Amino acid sequence: MKLATIVARIRPTPRIDLVQKLEKFKMETIEKIKQQIAENPILLYMKGSPKFPSCGFSAQTVEAVMQCGERFAYVDILQNPDIRAELPNYADWPTFPQLWVEGELIGGCDIVMEMFRSGELQPLIKETAAKHPAPEAE
Repeated sequence: MKLATIVARIRPTPRIDLVQKLEKFKMETIEKIKQQIAENPILLYMKGSPKFPSCGFSAQTVEAVMQCGERFAYVDILQNPDIRAELPNYADWPTFPQLWVEGELIGGCDIVMEMFRSGELQPLIKETAAKHPAPEAE
């Protein structure tokens, strides 16, 4: 007596298909990162948000950027695991947070804090913000 009957046979996806899908996903993520960097002259990739940073390094970095007194964009990498996985490869920088200004990686917490203490960060942020004024609210 047969107790079990197969309803549908699942054919495994060939490995090559999985590799191709993964590569496509990676490329889409890289394009998303490039677009974020291009569209936001001052961009901080961080853990958490400026109001609620989720790690000490992100908290220090976002505080330094906020002390500059200019608008900036951020991406919470904890809410964007695809970016969290691919940005270190794209940037050739393994850790977070990452501050990008006018398409250039400035660095992580240690570099940003050193620039802030030496007085280099404030003019960089202010000059960049002046070149890219925020759109007027309607």
